[in-house]
Amino acid sequence: MPASTQILQPDAEGIARAAALLRAGALVAIPTETVYGLAGDAANDHAVAAIFAAKDRPRFNPLIVHLADMAQVTEIARLSPLARALAAAFWPGPLTLVLRLKPGARVAPLVTAGLDTVALRLPAHPVARAVLAAVGGGLAAPSANPSGRISPVSAAHVLAGLEGRIAGVVDGGDCAVGVESTILDATGAVPILLREGGLPVERIEEVLGLKVAARQDGALLSAPGQLASHYAPRGAVRLEVARPEKDEVWLGFGKILSGSEGLNLSPSGDLTEAAARLFHLLHEADARAGAGGRIAVAPVPEVGLGRAINDRLGRAAAPREGPK
Repeated sequence: MPASTQILQPDAEGIARAAALLRAGALVAIPTETVYGLAGDAANDHAVAAIFAAKDRPRFNPLIVHLADMAQVTEIARLSPLARALAAAFWPGPLTLVLRLKPGARVAPLVTAGLDTVALRLPAHPVARAVLAAVGGGLAAPSANPSGRISPVSAAHVLAGLEGRIAGVVDGGDCAVGVESTILDATGAVPILLREGGLPVERIEEVLGLKVAARQDGALLSAPGQLASHYAPRGAVRLEVARPEKDEVWLGFGKILSGSEGLNLSPSGDLTEAAARLFHLLHEADARAGAGGRIAVAPVPEVGLGRAINDRLGRAAAPREGPK
């Protein structure tokens, strides 16, 4: 375990240093357009195991492999016609596709949690793409935070949770999207939604001319972010709150209560702004509430990015769930 975590700049020197650390099997947090990812060589068993150790992550929860280009994708996975259409429309960007793993693909078994599928994404963030190009291979990169805690959207958030546990973090500023990627099962002819995220389902359906199906209850965890309890602050979270109680930290949306000193995801009710601010403000609310405190959250519309926001808030509020 590193004695300290290096803060690397998003310039040529910093990217080269990050790539060298990753090729050596170390872990480096990198910015993406969604959240910061805790990157490790996806083909290196020890590096992938170190990701689970650093995050205290349940081993049955698969990881997303981040790649630089489609040539790398075709080396790892079989692409259905649906997957090719989705990739052409939305990659690089905040979409992860679950695909059939090719036999002999250079992916550590822990990445897929022993499944015959693999979750892949081409990030759009220029720093992430530069690091991937410099490494020359896939990087497993779940969110760069202790498992189940609030996802990081700045280098400071990464350091708050993982300082001393990882070799470095490339400080690329705040993440623009602010929630994790949308995940689709693209192994068949119909896209199946596995996780709401930074790409709204409506946009996918509009571009493809297809309805996105819902995941069946009881299906195996084939992608990250499907645990009931996730993104959890230390204290209790109460949702759909019109008026907070005196001892609650208030996280509002839209028109906040008169005289309230609480936080607001978006005073104007803009869902894109709310998504970008969600984890920032959950971190702030967590700090204000403290261990054993309480956080009250205003209703957020269940449309577009609001569904992804409500998904994260619902997991934050769920009873704590450990490995089974």
